[in-house]
Amino acid sequence: MRTSSWIWRITACASALATIVLVIGFIYAWNDINYPQGEPLAAGSDAGSASPSAPGAVPGEGAGADREDQTGQGEDAAIAQPLPDHLNVTAIGDSLAKGTGDNTGSGFVRRSIEQLSGDGRSAKLLANLAINGMTTEALLPKLDDKGIRYALQRANVIMLSIGGNDLFQNSGLLSEETDPDALEVDPVKLMASLPEASERLQSILQKLRAINPDARIIYVGLYHPFADLKELQIPGNIVVSTWNHSVMEIVNQDPNMTLVPTFDLFQHKLDAYLSSDHFHPNGAGYQAIADRIVQGLK
Repeated sequence: MRTSSWIWRITACASALATIVLVIGFIYAWNDINYPQGEPLAAGSDAGSASPSAPGAVPGEGAGADREDQTGQGEDAAIAQPLPDHLNVTAIGDSLAKGTGDNTGSGFVRRSIEQLSGDGRSAKLLANLAINGMTTEALLPKLDDKGIRYALQRANVIMLSIGGNDLFQNSGLLSEETDPDALEVDPVKLMASLPEASERLQSILQKLRAINPDARIIYVGLYHPFADLKELQIPGNIVVSTWNHSVMEIVNQDPNMTLVPTFDLFQHKLDAYLSSDHFHPNGAGYQAIADRIVQGLK
């Protein structure tokens, strides 16, 4: 009888604790959804410093005076702007923004511009400033260049692709001489690049918003190009998903900024959407991204 009594007491206590944990979890989740806070892409970076999670007038940080310091615009900088009838697009970033892998040379930039032109709206490309191999570290100082700033200031739509090289360049996966099937990728090394890249991405988004307070900023999310390789599937998914989640938190705090997700587009269609280099999209892959961009803008 004593044994039975203790079992019931333990069961009752466990149930009570579980209920408390669920309630606390619900409260945290509710706060996270309604009052999102920008965080670094991975643990280890200072949450109070620039971290990826909210771009533009760089969301992710505090409001009021702090926000004004970051953007130079104060609270009014985060007002959603209606999409104009005449779109002037400037693209910047890495080889995806440039369109590498698309044998038509169009990439997602020109393909989306073509779709956006019509139904009483016009769209034109002012400049494509993307460079193959660009990383967050290399892009950040370029935003101080007068010519680049001028091209960004004239745009009312800015398309940005950056981050893929930061995550994968040290893995050996981007080398043409490397046999992907023979690679032994250490997930810890992949994750190690996240904190610093996270901070730089935050700074990039801050600068873009400071350069152009009114433009719609389109950030093209990352996909996992090596998900079909058994050893790389899980570590790559973790790193890419962590990056995308953090960017989403940033974008959610700037009404005039849009994250275009691509992870799900490529997840089960790598054969159909990747070019022969097994990293960049082919024409069909870029078209799928362009379709998403247009959906997000209309």
